[in-house]
Amino acid sequence: MMKRRKFLERSAMGLGGVVLAQSCATAALPLQSNLTTPLKYKSLKWGMIDEDLSVMDKFKLVKDLGFHGIELDWPNELAEKEILEARDKTGLQIPGTVNSVHWKQQLSNPDPAVRKSCVDATIIALEKTKLYGGTTVLLVPGVVNKDVRYDQAWERSTAEIKKILPTAEKTGVKIAIENVWNNFLISPMEAAQYIDQFDSDMIGWYFDVGNIVRYGWPDQWIRILGDRIIKVDIKDYSRKKQTDEGIWEGFKVLLGDGDADWTNVNKALAEVGYSGWGSAEVRGGDRVRLQEISERMDRLYSL
Repeated sequence: MMKRRKFLERSAMGLGGVVLAQSCATAALPLQSNLTTPLKYKSLKWGMIDEDLSVMDKFKLVKDLGFHGIELDWPNELAEKEILEARDKTGLQIPGTVNSVHWKQQLSNPDPAVRKSCVDATIIALEKTKLYGGTTVLLVPGVVNKDVRYDQAWERSTAEIKKILPTAEKTGVKIAIENVWNNFLISPMEAAQYIDQFDSDMIGWYFDVGNIVRYGWPDQWIRILGDRIIKVDIKDYSRKKQTDEGIWEGFKVLLGDGDADWTNVNKALAEVGYSGWGSAEVRGGDRVRLQEISERMDRLYSL
């Protein structure tokens, strides 16, 4: 396994305008896309499908609406046999899973037993994702708060992720660290350094476009993170709504109507060589709502 280049070596190369290798996150996927844009495939989160349907019919619905995949949570209560049958019969992919344990049982928690619960859940998620045919497990690395200092979150989460990496190596499924409002890894430079410290190609960044807008510019993060980005979450955010109505209200905007600047997002993704999945992480709904999301993603991809 070729190890990840060190942060300073990358910096010396120049972070902007360097065309890097395509994301391996899509290399094994038997999908066809006519798009020449960096965002080629559309997925959404399982919890966004607000229709009372069987697993099979939900997969069919999502495919009918033009999506290429669905990301599942882990743990989930879905029957494994039904998931695999729906995947195989519809041709819809399961590009990855989301570790839904990482908020309540954080890798930065002072209690080693709590951290172990998250480690154990992530290891199982990697194994299940391999079974599903996916390539990533989304993981929030920790939270900084009044009880957890920044340096403690870094040290604890780093130590725990090192325990998970052998399973990532064994399964071939990558750990994808997401930028969220967790008061941790809040600059692109340290986000890059955090990934590089592991010196492993089995960990990278799940870049959430909308989450950055509150305190930064997505295209700047993309150019600095470069090929550390292995998946992209599609979400928007309105700074005006943030100012007028509150920070959480900023997310209450339709895709393309916020301040993400998708033209520059696409340009930056192309510059760093990204070629792969975009996964909607917005308010879901019924068929009509999901159809609107699919159509808006098409427009964003084409900018």
